[in-house]
Parts: sequence; C-alpha cells; structure tokens
Amino acid sequence: MTLIHAPPELVFDASLSVEVHTTSMTASRERAVAGVTSGRLGPGDRVTWRARHFGVPWRMTSLISGYDRPAYFMDEQVTGPFRRWRHAHHFVLAPDEEGTVMRDVVDFAAPAGPLGAAAEALVLRRYLTRLILLRNAHLKRITEEAATPRD
Repeated sequence: MTLIHAPPELVFDASLSVEVHTTSMTASRERAVAGVTSGRLGPGDRVTWRARHFGVPWRMTSLISGYDRPAYFMDEQVTGPFRRWRHAHHFVLAPDEEGTVMRDVVDFAAPAGPLGAAAEALVLRRYLTRLILLRNAHLKRITEEAATPRD
C-alpha cells in the first residue's frame, strides 16, 4: 500500500501511462515495443513490453482486462514468461481526503513446474515486490509534484 498526496484521478491516469511506466523501470531497460507504445492505456488495450531481468531478455504482452476509472484497473499477461500474471491496481481516496491510497494485488505463477515454484519462492516474489515498490515510489514522486500548487 502506498499513500500518495495527489487526487485518485491523477494517480490512476499516471499509472496507465506508458511513459511513466518506462521511466520507472529504467534499471531493467523496459520499453513498449508493440500494441500501445505511448500515451495512456485504456480498457482492452494491449502492450508488449521488452525488458532485461536477471540478465535475461524478457518479452510480455499485457491486456488491460478490467477498468473502472479512477478506482481500479487490472492488467493480465496474454503472452510472456509467467504461467499466470494478474496485477490489480486499486485507488481509494485517503481517509483524510488529502490524497490516494494505492494498493497492488499481484497474482502470478512461474513457469517450469517444481523448479519454477522454487524460483518463485526463493527469488521471484521478492524481486517482483521490489520492482512494484520502485514503480510506486516513482508514481508517488511524479504525481505529488504534479499536484503541488505552483506560486
């Protein structure tokens, strides 16, 4: 869960921006290579990402399969490295009404049977959690800056 001092609409829209996503993932050199490759993703959109994780090139096509602006969206792997990947993004007005509580729920399964399950438990879950936290910190930084009134 991440508290962001910006309105839910702003955080939601930034979360669906291809450019915001790629700038948050510079360490893995992630970029959109097919489908929607710039701008904001919307319901039914597909994007193919190319990145490098663990020194290995990865390619994954995601579909925006659920969409309820500004409260929720879901992206799911259509093709890619996981046996299963679903990432639900929830945005709720903070209790003090001074921002947004953003919550990620990721449901995934590694490929390769028992070997994949071991990699998932030993390395992958922690690695993916760190990636999402990095992305959320980037979203927090840019949306709070955009929401701050200028003199």
